Amino acid sequence: MGEKKTKVVVIGGGTGSFTVLSGLKKHENLDLTAVVSMADEGGSTGKLRDEYGVLPPGDVRQCLVALSETDVLMRELFNFRFSGGSLAGHNLGNILISAAEKMTGNFNDALKVMSTVLHVKGLVLPVTLDKVRLIAELNNGKVIVGETNIAYNHLVSRFGVKKIYFDKKARANPEARKAIKNADLVIVGPGSFYTSLVPNFLVEGISDALYKAKAKKVFVCNLMNKYGQTDNFSVHDFAHGIEKFIKPNTFQYVIHNTRIPSPKLLSKYLDEGEPVVFDKSRVSKYHKFIGVDLVNKRIPKAVSGDAIQRTLIRHDSDKLAAAILSLI
Repeated sequence: MGEKKTKVVVIGGGTGSFTVLSGLKKHENLDLTAVVSMADEGGSTGKLRDEYGVLPPGDVRQCLVALSETDVLMRELFNFRFSGGSLAGHNLGNILISAAEKMTGNFNDALKVMSTVLHVKGLVLPVTLDKVRLIAELNNGKVIVGETNIAYNHLVSRFGVKKIYFDKKARANPEARKAIKNADLVIVGPGSFYTSLVPNFLVEGISDALYKAKAKKVFVCNLMNKYGQTDNFSVHDFAHGIEKFIKPNTFQYVIHNTRIPSPKLLSKYLDEGEPVVFDKSRVSKYHKFIGVDLVNKRIPKAVSGDAIQRTLIRHDSDKLAAAILSLI
């Protein structure tokens, strides 16, 4: 009999989970599951949601590609984005996932079809199968409707978020809840705080499942703050901020970056935000803070036709995987 694999669940959005999964996929002793936010409505995903009434495919597509063991050409094809004509801005993978949802009549089944096509190592599960819109109420009374509108509204930091919620009840995907319950290790983050991470814990049953899970629980902090969203957030603010949507002291471990990105990288990110700092004076006795160099020195290439501004400074997937595996 082979060695029993460690069950690892990664909870988040698209880009952050892609990084975590890409690094962990290289290690054979892991049974990987991605639980993915369903709040996304930007770019190609938003058009498909509006025109066809499907669940958002963008974030799950990134997780499918991260866990895919098919050849590079197939993964690149799945990520191909049209730059002109009536399909301008659309991603081929997003279209295929939405077509599979229409064909099967169920988003979970659609992802299983795509997982077979891409030879996915592990599972990709939507956190909920309910169609919802994210809404944020700021402390000045302003109400912002829609994930994209929240993500690019600079008033979020200025006034602060009083309340964030969905327009209707969102029930947990039973498969996602079961995966969290049975996990040996659960990783949350990195990702856009209000629009990629928090929405997972607005889904009824997910926070409770995570808090009660016997797994080791790890929060991976962002490298950079996002201007207008998380200005001046420290590592402590991220960790404790996300626990407000779960329960205090949920995470045993907080992994954070210790290396300031190079001036070349920072200059390209100048208008986006500042590095997240670790404030030793605010260390919690309930969390073990693990600080390591996590910066990816390569600047990702812009994708032609992509209407969404992507983060330029990202985690190195191999460095992050090593930090996570040190906990197993």
